[in-house]
Amino acid sequence: MLIELYPRVHRRYRCLPLLGPALDGYGTWLLKHGYSADRIREHLRAAPRLVRGLQRRGATRLTQLTRARVRACAPAHAQDDPDLAVLVRQFDRYVDAELSLYPPPAALGVLDQRVADYAAYLEQVRGFTRSTCTHHRRTVSAFLTHLGYDKTPTRLPALTGRDLETFLCAVGPRQARASLQHVVAHLRAFLRFLASTGATPNGLDTQIDTPRVYRGEQLPRSLPWETVQAFLKAIDRTTPMGRRDYAMFLLITTYGLRSCDVVTLTLDDVEWRARRLRIPQRKTRHPLWPPLTDDVGTALLDYLRHGRPGLAVRRERVPFRGGPPRAYRELFLRHRTPAGVLKPTAVAEAFQAWSRRSRLAIPFHGAHCLRHSYAVYLLRSGLGLKTIGDLLGHRTLESTCVYLRLAVEDLGDVAVNLPADIDHHLAGVSS
Repeated sequence: MLIELYPRVHRRYRCLPLLGPALDGYGTWLLKHGYSADRIREHLRAAPRLVRGLQRRGATRLTQLTRARVRACAPAHAQDDPDLAVLVRQFDRYVDAELSLYPPPAALGVLDQRVADYAAYLEQVRGFTRSTCTHHRRTVSAFLTHLGYDKTPTRLPALTGRDLETFLCAVGPRQARASLQHVVAHLRAFLRFLASTGATPNGLDTQIDTPRVYRGEQLPRSLPWETVQAFLKAIDRTTPMGRRDYAMFLLITTYGLRSCDVVTLTLDDVEWRARRLRIPQRKTRHPLWPPLTDDVGTALLDYLRHGRPGLAVRRERVPFRGGPPRAYRELFLRHRTPAGVLKPTAVAEAFQAWSRRSRLAIPFHGAHCLRHSYAVYLLRSGLGLKTIGDLLGHRTLESTCVYLRLAVEDLGDVAVNLPADIDHHLAGVSS
């Protein structure tokens, strides 16, 4: 690998102390993860600085590498030395995955074990998604840390309402009312779990007051449909990334998809001959089968033929060994290194980027506002709540109504015609 990157000076890197024998394999590992030759050279350019940092921390041989020593070589701020920051992060992953030099992880402590057991219960018994379990884990871990559970595991049988109150008073100032409501819900669920196993007294979950959040107190997060159409037109479809983002946002505005549903779509979910899509909803775990419209089909074909990595025609300047990159079945892939599938946060980042470039009056930072806009558009088109809920993949009409809080201009459509003599009646009341 090094001789292909540096035909003349490859020995300079191969002879580096401590890291020299590992750099050839590290470059091949980066190549398999979709890094280009130029990006690999940028990684290796910072290798001498990483060697000096490891030597200052007492490492003289490759076998003396530890995760703490490698990570300690990163700059305090990534922008101070971006190449070194990236090299430390990726080389740490390479050592852990390929070289197996790090010692095995220590056994979980009492606190981490308790949190892991509860997360397994949420996922296996209650059927929560992984993202929901992550939020519960975060709250439970903070609560047990507040109690000092690591040092005194016997605190749970003696738990009182006062302990719950002090925890909520500690986290409350950092939370909005709606966020604190979620924290209380997580804590109540955990207390019920502990009570069912006999670890705490019964009834503690009923001693917590939840913040009052009024239904519909926030303004609707929908955009005018003309703004949605202008946003789509502002996306530059002459670049591979623009083709990908246009296809993603067209799917959201055509079918009202969530960001997590968009990133989980695979090539097998597009049934071209049947002219339909299979939407595997991660939140409800019930697939939807909407028809494949002409506009969506055209956008997907344009992306697959000219934008998707692995299917679009690309020319490599240097033929590397190591085989082709992994063939992903996911529909939407990353266009920046490392190669791989998108996460829901990438959809939000793309939405923010195109919102800034479009210079439209879009006050929201997430693509979920497009889903709200789609729901309001369907309502104004005359569709009923049940139909809209089915299209959005909702189980109850209550979930659909959250999306359809009417704006001021919609109130005129539900105004009641007053009788002609109302003026005389109001005059009599005022007198």
